[in-house]
Amino acid sequence: MILHTIGVLGMGVMGSNLALNMADHGYDVAVYNHTPQTTRQFVRMNPHEHITAYYDLATYIQSLERPRKVMFMIKAGEPVDTMIDKILPYLEAGDILIDGGNSYFKDTQRRVKHCQEQGIHFIGMGISGGEKGARRGPAIMIGGAKEAYEEIHAIYNDIAAKAPDGKPCCAYMGPDGAGHFVKMVHNGIEYADMQLIAEAYLLLKYVGAYDNRNLGNIFHQWNQGELHSYLIGISADIFAETDENHKFVLDYIVDKAEQKGTGRWTCLEGIEEGVDISLIMAACNARVLSQAVEREKAKQIYPSGDITVQHTDAFIEAVRRSLYAAKIVAYAQGFSLYKQASQVYHWQLPYQRIAEIFRAGCIIQADFLSTISQAYEGDSQLDNLLFYPFFIDHLKAGEAALRHVVAIGIASGIPMPAFTNAITYIDAYRSPCMGANLIQGLRDYFGAHTFQRIDQEGAVHHLWQEHYKK
Repeated sequence: MILHTIGVLGMGVMGSNLALNMADHGYDVAVYNHTPQTTRQFVRMNPHEHITAYYDLATYIQSLERPRKVMFMIKAGEPVDTMIDKILPYLEAGDILIDGGNSYFKDTQRRVKHCQEQGIHFIGMGISGGEKGARRGPAIMIGGAKEAYEEIHAIYNDIAAKAPDGKPCCAYMGPDGAGHFVKMVHNGIEYADMQLIAEAYLLLKYVGAYDNRNLGNIFHQWNQGELHSYLIGISADIFAETDENHKFVLDYIVDKAEQKGTGRWTCLEGIEEGVDISLIMAACNARVLSQAVEREKAKQIYPSGDITVQHTDAFIEAVRRSLYAAKIVAYAQGFSLYKQASQVYHWQLPYQRIAEIFRAGCIIQADFLSTISQAYEGDSQLDNLLFYPFFIDHLKAGEAALRHVVAIGIASGIPMPAFTNAITYIDAYRSPCMGANLIQGLRDYFGAHTFQRIDQEGAVHHLWQEHYKK
């Protein structure tokens, strides 16, 4: 009997494509799904000399070479815990379970401890790139015991996307939940990136008065320059796409954006760790508000005002500069959260490698990431990407445009939560006074919470006088 290199458990879209990717690289892959019909359909549609299907869990596990490596590609949450309990009795000390789904990193931390008690390694693996990435090369973020990583890294290096310099977009992030945390924040940045693109679209459509065909051309041109990225490229495609009736598909998509939870988790972690990721939060909130059933009612009560059209090349350039500047802020916030979490959870996250593995395969892949990698290569403990000379120059160059288009957007009644948060973050970060002194005064007045003085050490409480009595 052939002993298979690895088993993939879960024959959905991602699991199926990862199994085929591994098989294409010469690995003998055992596949299994809790519903046999799904497995039968997969092997019927995708016959491959390096893939063998199994329909009995015990036989499936026995078919794997030791240490056994089983990759879960199933729905996050309770199904993962259920499958762990089902599979543990068939494993032996040193075997490795790999969760490749979008699991919450704290669940992964808990599962690592649970499996350790049984002598089993548990890997939390972030995978980005969607269906195409899984099939042709995703970005892979691995978290768990280092010795388990050493057993599996060759497989995942082989199937990962390759950056322009040939490096595999796969790396070890750190122990327990580090891999899933990095993927979670990646998704938060992805939310921000998409929201910024959506706001640029609204500005160009309503203030610039550009139609879909023009927008496709504009985004295609942008994708030839410093904004070159996967999301800008596919945005250009979406603008240009027509259906069988020659109607632009975009105009017939319901204006409601959904989410699966990773962006929300990122926001909660930002609050928990005290890191300002307001632009990411704004993007998450924008999706929430897009679902509000009362929007049509609000539209009737609060009609939009007139818009002064600016159908000029100068306006297009202002939006482009604004988008680039705001994008810098989004990534700066995401990497600030990486830094804080790395300290809190003792992960020692490799910031340079994180940026490097995002350069290909994943949804946020962009030329921009090579510069982020260079920033951390020069200073692995950089306080904030906004302090790196390249980004300092580009933020200064784009700030006036960002401020200008935000003002135009607000005056025109165009929702711009992400662009607005970008300029607010910059203003607050550099402000000599944010009004926090008054807030502390208020807290001390009504709750004796104390405050610090600029002319002495330590916390003090002031006996406030009621100057304006009724």
